[in-house]
Amino acid sequence: MLYKRDLAGAIEVDGQTYAWELQREPQWCTAEGWRGMTVAVWLVGAQRQAILEFPMPTRTTNGSPQRQRPKLNGAVAINGVRAALAAGWEPTSRGRPVIFMVDANGC
Repeated sequence: MLYKRDLAGAIEVDGQTYAWELQREPQWCTAEGWRGMTVAVWLVGAQRQAILEFPMPTRTTNGSPQRQRPKLNGAVAINGVRAALAAGWEPTSRGRPVIFMVDANGC
């Protein structure tokens, strides 16, 4: 069976439903080097999004760095929503999307 990666979904955090979707895959930028993936999360029925920007992880194998894509699933989105709420994101307010940098440990 072919493994299919989730690119969007819905999660429940503290009794409220949030939607999430992959916005950008990891990519090479000539000005900044490797940029990690970004995931958009928002409260269903509200307008303001939180953009979770993950660093590009590196793993070494035999001394040479290997780039790999971070795992993406509902648990990552739940942790991201909780971290964004703790950092001051107000999903029911109006305005531009809020960008949060996620550390290498997950949130």
